[in-house]
Amino acid sequence: MSAQVEHTTVLLDEAVSALVTDPDGFYVDGTFGRGGHATRILAALSARGRLMGIDKDPVACKVASEKFAQDKRFQIVRGSFAQLAEMVSVQHRLGEVQGVLLDLGVSSPQLDDASRGFSFLRDGPLDMRMDPESGISAADWLATAEEQEITRVLRDYGEERFARRMARAIIAARNEQPITRTARLASIVAEANPSWEKGKHPATRAFQGIRIFINRELEDLELALASILDVLAVGGRLVVISFHSLEDRIVKRFIREKERGKPLPKGLPIMEKDIVRRMRSVGKASKPGSAEVAANLRSRSAVMRVAEKLS
Repeated sequence: MSAQVEHTTVLLDEAVSALVTDPDGFYVDGTFGRGGHATRILAALSARGRLMGIDKDPVACKVASEKFAQDKRFQIVRGSFAQLAEMVSVQHRLGEVQGVLLDLGVSSPQLDDASRGFSFLRDGPLDMRMDPESGISAADWLATAEEQEITRVLRDYGEERFARRMARAIIAARNEQPITRTARLASIVAEANPSWEKGKHPATRAFQGIRIFINRELEDLELALASILDVLAVGGRLVVISFHSLEDRIVKRFIREKERGKPLPKGLPIMEKDIVRRMRSVGKASKPGSAEVAANLRSRSAVMRVAEKLS
């Protein structure tokens, strides 16, 4: 079922246009998904251009292998973009990559496939792992996590203001019976939510927080960004599409720090030429237009940021 679920790629034209500056270059799609961006990137490349796709999800990797089996310019690597530098190094391309694209978060096929355990709208096993063959499932974590840890995850990763109430409800429910299904968890946290946001399911933030924690999404993003200057060529671009404020805040802060250069002691007579700026922002943050949001409601929270390596 999962390989057949439709996926609408967000900010497709904008992302590829910002990413591909040299059709002969080597590019990385760090979040292959179902290949929406990859297809458009390959269309923009010459016969000499190359694209490496990365994805944790074995289903995504299978789709990639089948979809581009005849295109010698493409290769798929299974794993996390947190190991971006290592994967690029294997290709002997460190410092030569013309562009890296990261389309963060969970994909529509993962959300819509109940068996993956991401959705609070469809009942399924409570898994939530992007790579179901590694790490701990959400059900196993919730079975043993202490109330304080559950509260922290819901509050810090889900930005859920009723995190403590929900954590208590989860502990009470699991003491009666293990929480192994998405529908039961959704019901537990919804009942513990005293103030439902208009237009948003009361379990949205809790599920987001648990998913981000289980998949180490923010940690992986930090690791990828920390290696990006080693990976990119001078003039190479980083394009990141985020879907919530936690991700976007990390990306925005990273780009700003590289634009400003290393902090220098106050009061020193520093000239502009003495400031080492490693990156520059390319344009302002982009968001989907009204037509794209109308066609794909999930795109409404997307924010795209682009930066170029200067040195």
